[in-house]
Amino acid sequence: MKNTLSSRRFIVMGIFITVGIIYIIRLLFLQVFDDSYAQLANRNALRFVTQYPARGLVYDRHGELLVYNELVYDLMVIPRQVKQVDTNLFCKLVGITKEEFIQKMTKARTYSTFAPSTFEKQISKEDFGPIQEKLYLFSGFYSQSRTLRYYPKALGCHVLGYIGEVSEGMIEKNPYYKKGDYIGMSGMEKYYEAILRGKKGSKVTLVDVHNREKGSFQNGKYDTAAVSGENLYSTIDLKLQEYAEKLMANKRGSIVAIEPSTGEVLCFVSAPFYDPNLLVGRVRGENYMKLLKDPAQPLFNRAIMAEYPPGSIFKIAQAMIALDMGVIGPGQGFPCDKGLVGCHDHPSATSVREAIKMSCNPYFYRVYQKIIQQKVVNNKVDNKYGLALWDQDMYRMGFGKKMGIDLPGVLSGFIPDTNFYNKWYKYNWNFFTIFSNSIGQGEVGVIPLQMANFAAIVANRGWYITPHLVRYFGDENVKKRNTKYVKKNLSMIPQEYWDIASEGMWAVVHEGGGTARRAKIDDIAVCGKTGTAQNIGADHSVFICFAPKDNPKIAISVYIENAAGGGGTWAAPIASLVAEKYIRGEVLRKEVEETYMNAAPCQTLPLRRVAKSGSSE
Repeated sequence: MKNTLSSRRFIVMGIFITVGIIYIIRLLFLQVFDDSYAQLANRNALRFVTQYPARGLVYDRHGELLVYNELVYDLMVIPRQVKQVDTNLFCKLVGITKEEFIQKMTKARTYSTFAPSTFEKQISKEDFGPIQEKLYLFSGFYSQSRTLRYYPKALGCHVLGYIGEVSEGMIEKNPYYKKGDYIGMSGMEKYYEAILRGKKGSKVTLVDVHNREKGSFQNGKYDTAAVSGENLYSTIDLKLQEYAEKLMANKRGSIVAIEPSTGEVLCFVSAPFYDPNLLVGRVRGENYMKLLKDPAQPLFNRAIMAEYPPGSIFKIAQAMIALDMGVIGPGQGFPCDKGLVGCHDHPSATSVREAIKMSCNPYFYRVYQKIIQQKVVNNKVDNKYGLALWDQDMYRMGFGKKMGIDLPGVLSGFIPDTNFYNKWYKYNWNFFTIFSNSIGQGEVGVIPLQMANFAAIVANRGWYITPHLVRYFGDENVKKRNTKYVKKNLSMIPQEYWDIASEGMWAVVHEGGGTARRAKIDDIAVCGKTGTAQNIGADHSVFICFAPKDNPKIAISVYIENAAGGGGTWAAPIASLVAEKYIRGEVLRKEVEETYMNAAPCQTLPLRRVAKSGSSE
């Protein structure tokens, strides 16, 4: 027994001695033969700097630069390393007060005394030069470079969007982002964030006791390179965008233009707009609050976020649905009976083409009635059946659903269905409850993008490709595209009926009795439809068109808010100027151009008066 215990004791002692020898050898290796861990532990001697990638550039359809990057510097601080700062000299260099210095240091210490914080953001390279020369005097402070967006033409703010610093909520949702990072906040910057942002890198730098960098740690062994973001090649025509913004400079509303054959957005204007450079750099916060408080809401993207009554442009969709259902024929006539709904003075329409040309309210009242009341069961009209079919066709034309454009925040508009009316009227509704839908009023709501897309559908005689703003992304050698934006979406309505719509729209502009004679362009066949939408305050002026009539190159929607006079007075001539600019490359109607560029038709905000009923265009 005694020998057994003695043997066990020696075994246990042997194990402890062996483990001890292993630890001694390992410590000897770490401390004598390899000093990397010792240096890594010495946080005062090392500086870990994030290498921010350059965001991808954005080009127009012809290769013109819309957005590029400029170098700026963030002044960083590690509070634990700050020693005996000459605050007077420091504040003078940075351009802040002593109170601001104390406030910023307190904020940095609250975040962490060991981790770096941004002390002063986005200092331009010109302003940072003098700071860089004296930075060695201030221990704990160092610079970190990054790039910021710059907009050479100061156009397309609602299309391009802007970037801003990530919030705590954003960091929680996506661990890629850290405090001080920037992210796309709106427009293409937000939608294509994952493509534009690139990939961050890091660099470990040796620093001496005087806060001077002494080179990379271990020859960059632990460094990782930043990878630049990919470029976007947009569908926007820079010259057309610039021209459209000039037309909308003193107005509220939108212009959206689409190439019908491809769905590519040629120009995209929401007015009022702003210089996108205002939301860049150290003045961003102050400028953002000014824009946010502006009663005209320049930050609001009306082209995709404003839901309006479409007015009379909706009559074309009503006619197409009715023809397809067979409830009317191309030569169907209805009297202009103003006892049903108000209308302007014109002869009664004897065909769909004439009804579109004259924009007859009673005519389309009857058309919608035939759609809704087409089924009778047990001597009782089944309004639900007709409305359900109407809904289905409206959805196929892009109404009542999100269009799928490559922008965030897009509304779907609203096409009322049986569930809505059952809930709203507690099942007690019929055609006479909802007849206002017939002329684009009532519960119907659309966004300007949907209006432009509908013009493209007529131009294509019954189909569309989802509108989009980016043709390709990547680099010059390897360009990728989203296959979502090549598929045709079919209305399922025969081309022969769309031919009638295009003929009627041509007559709106070119024949006597048409409501948009001011949209006429010599030698260019413009097909259009006016609208006057009732709302709070003065009526909205609405117009959609495409041109030329055969082999169309452009489809346009123009929406001018609170511009009394109707679609033919304001929206139609503005749309025709955009069409002429794109097709000809120049506008020959200089007097018309000057008139509408200088005009300010929109009713002054805030609006209080409710518009009268009976609008007919």
